[in-house]
This record gives sequence, structure tokens and C-alpha cells, in this order.
Amino acid sequence: MRSLLRAVAPGLGFMLAATVAFADYESELYAKAKKEGELVWYTTLIVKQAVRPIVAAFEKKYPGIKVRYSRANSSDTAIKILSEGKANRILGDAFDGTSNAEALKDANLVEKWTPKNSGMYPAEFRDPDGYWSATHLYFLTPGYNTSLVSKADAPKTYEDLLDPKWKGKMAWSPRSTTSGAAGFIGNVLITMGEEKGMAYLRKLAKQEIIPVSASARKVLDQAIAGEYPIALQIFNHHTVISGRKGAPVDWIKMEPVTSNIAAIGVIKGARHPNAAKLLIEFMLSLDGQKVLQQANYLPAHPDVPALVPTLKPKEGNYKANIMPLKMVHRELKKWKKIHSDLFR
Repeated sequence: MRSLLRAVAPGLGFMLAATVAFADYESELYAKAKKEGELVWYTTLIVKQAVRPIVAAFEKKYPGIKVRYSRANSSDTAIKILSEGKANRILGDAFDGTSNAEALKDANLVEKWTPKNSGMYPAEFRDPDGYWSATHLYFLTPGYNTSLVSKADAPKTYEDLLDPKWKGKMAWSPRSTTSGAAGFIGNVLITMGEEKGMAYLRKLAKQEIIPVSASARKVLDQAIAGEYPIALQIFNHHTVISGRKGAPVDWIKMEPVTSNIAAIGVIKGARHPNAAKLLIEFMLSLDGQKVLQQANYLPAHPDVPALVPTLKPKEGNYKANIMPLKMVHRELKKWKKIHSDLFR
């Protein structure tokens, strides 16, 4: 027993020291943030579903700091921060999104800072240069109306989408995002390679996919309403949320599934940088990740499952392509052009 205790003691001592060190760091950061008194968070999260619960939990844990927020999609959030940067009048402190971090980084509008809590995450969920960290993930798959398509008949593979019976019966968003046609195209090229991927996409173009000029969520809603049987490149957790309300909808594990990283960072020149950092530390902590979990988002923390665990790859036993933010930023225009050339 004594030998076992001697073997375990160094590990326990290290863990205790790390816990004490983080507590000291957190206390010091909180004191600085409390002097600032507030922060402005530019977020892409749904306000009622996630933002309000996160703000309530944060303000309860750290009294004396008020969180003000403004909600928009990733592109609009980037435009807002870029405009503030050009005017030399930064109003926001923290930002999040799936496609804006690298653009803002290129514009020198993201502060280089690595949160302590980001050490609990896989390397691919952290910017190697220390500008952003992942808070949650999105998994984009086909969804289908279960009143119009049986589970047995639903397409299971990318090749199945080429079946003539699906011609004119699939829809997607033509928007230039990873949650639209461009993201689907990117995933195909990453998976199949340039030559085979382009050959596949030329065949898919003959299927006359219906463009719906709306978000992926609205594309799915139209499929649920029976406008068409299959919606491509939709968020898998949206089918679960709608299914719980009685909607005839399910998602398909069409591997590899497209996976988006939702990143968070501090805006360079922020008026309340310490409060922004404290919010980010909270978002990355187990407490913050559990708030996201309860809001039906898919936490990036490897030890926090989704509310419906099978929505994430490990528990759902499916493969996913995690799209690096730098690659998406570099390749998105190319994917958009392929969409314009082949599908319009």
C-alpha cells in the first residue's frame, strides 16, 4: 500500500499544484475583469437557446461583470469588426463564429492569447498561433423528411445521391459558407481528391439540386414542411431538436461528415480585454461547456458529450472531416466558384 501511495503521490501533487495555479490565475483575471465591469460579446449563437443561459451562468459565477451581446452570423460579425477596425473605434471585446476568425486574424484584429482552459482540448481545436479556441462543433449531413422517405430507402453514401430517383428532389443553401453548397463541395474534394471529386461533382450537378436562398436551418424546415424529401448540408442537431417537437425528420451518417469548428477569441484593441478573456475561459471550462450542452449545442470539450451523445462522432460511431479554419478561409472562394460553374 505504501509503495502504491508513493507511486501515486507525485501525480496527485502535480494535479493539486495545477489546480491551485489555475485558481490563482482565475482570481487575478477576475479582479482585473471586475475593474472593467463589463464586456461586449459579438456572437453567432442563438440568443434564447444559448446566449442568455451562458450570460446568466457567467454573471452568477462572476458577479460585478455585465455581459452585453450582439448576435449576427459569422460573415456579418466579421464585417462589423473590420469596419470598427478601419474606423479605429473598436466597440466589441470578444467574438465567435465558424468562418470569421482567420479573416480577422489576417486583418490584425484578433489578440494573440492562449486561454489556460484550452489545454484540455485536442490540438486541432486550438489555433497553433494562439489566436482562437474552439467552443463547440457543428456536423453537417443530409437530412430527410421521414414521411416522404423511409429509413431503408434514404441514401446512405455520396454515390447514393446520384441515383436518378433523387433528381430534382434534393435541396441545399447556395450561400458561400461551409453550411451550404460550398461546404459540401469542399468536403467532397477533401475526401475524394481533386480529380475524383470533380468527376463526382459533375455527375451530382445533373441531379438538379434545388437552391434555397436561406440558411441551412431554413432549408431543413422546408424539407420538414414537405417541399422536397432531402436537404443537403444541414446541421445534424437541428433534426433532433425538430424531431423532439414531432417533426418528421432524421439525419444521415453520410461519411465522412463535414465538421465545422466554432471559434472564440479576443478582439485586438478591446476596451475590456480581461473581461473578454474571463468569458472565454468560462466558455471553455467544463461549466461553460455543460451550458452549451444543455442548450443543444455540441461541445468541443472531449469529455462533454452532446445532450444526445450520438450526434458527435465518437459516441455516434461515424467519421467526420474536421475542416481547419485556415483551410476553409483559403479554399472557400474556390469551392464557391465550382458551385457557380457546375450547379447554376
